[in-house]
Amino acid sequence: MGTAMTVTEAEVLRDALGLLKDREQVAERLLDSSAKHSFDPDKELDWDAPFEDGKWFWPPELVSLYDTPLWRRMSEEQRIALSRHEAAALASLGIWFEIILMQLLVRHIYDKAATSAHVRYALTEIEDECRHSKMFARLIARSETPYYQVNRLHANLGRLFKTISTTPGSFTATLLGEEILDWMQRLTFPDERVQTLVRGVTRIHVVEEARHVRYAREELRRQMVTAPRWSQEYTRVTSGEFARVFSIAFVNPDVYENVGLDRREAVAQVKASGHRREVMQTGARRLTEFLDDIGVLRGAGRRLWKASGLLA
Repeated sequence: MGTAMTVTEAEVLRDALGLLKDREQVAERLLDSSAKHSFDPDKELDWDAPFEDGKWFWPPELVSLYDTPLWRRMSEEQRIALSRHEAAALASLGIWFEIILMQLLVRHIYDKAATSAHVRYALTEIEDECRHSKMFARLIARSETPYYQVNRLHANLGRLFKTISTTPGSFTATLLGEEILDWMQRLTFPDERVQTLVRGVTRIHVVEEARHVRYAREELRRQMVTAPRWSQEYTRVTSGEFARVFSIAFVNPDVYENVGLDRREAVAQVKASGHRREVMQTGARRLTEFLDDIGVLRGAGRRLWKASGLLA
């Protein structure tokens, strides 16, 4: 004779089924949106049009040295050149991050039913990220700038993270990589001071990335309810460390040398810049408020987020 299910067990089962149903409903809506609002950058954008004289490649207020003593000494031509190289460096960072993200998504769906809407949307997102990475690479080539790889330490930390990350840790890192850059791009694509091609690239990325953010937020919220306590604590610490790495990687010092600036002086002024600190914290605010709400920003993890400069 079987043992009767307790009230608590029944509640847990009911809640779990409710979360799975909600997960499928969210994924179905995202799949529908993907079918209606996806773009082919190779066809949507005019890659052969010449760049416009005097236009920026990134809004000047978002360039790392903006409003520093060094910035005030630079010519307008040198400032625009720096924006060109920083846009390429951010595109390079985006490719590095999206390659990590694609591997995290593949790990996430490895043992799940491929017929579910949740898995089908994950595969759709991987398809989106492949197009984005190719789009960013084409922008870098078109800009005639270097491909700015992250340093060896960060590359190896990324390799380690994508190997040992938990599911909630993966989705926290996903949001970290997507939301700050998304905030910057939302300021970029309507800005008529910026090159038309750059605006087109950022517009496509913003529209499609909005779905990725929704998917990651909803899944992370579920994971921070259902994951074991050790996994939640591990997520808090690893996300804080990834925030620290990401905040450093957001500026590649090689860009300064490539526009004729002193590397050490430029790095020191960026670190001391109140404007730059405000830009990064503002860009991260929507994310940090969400993470705080669902319990990620606690304990040692919160201290690491503060150390990263992304959390006031």
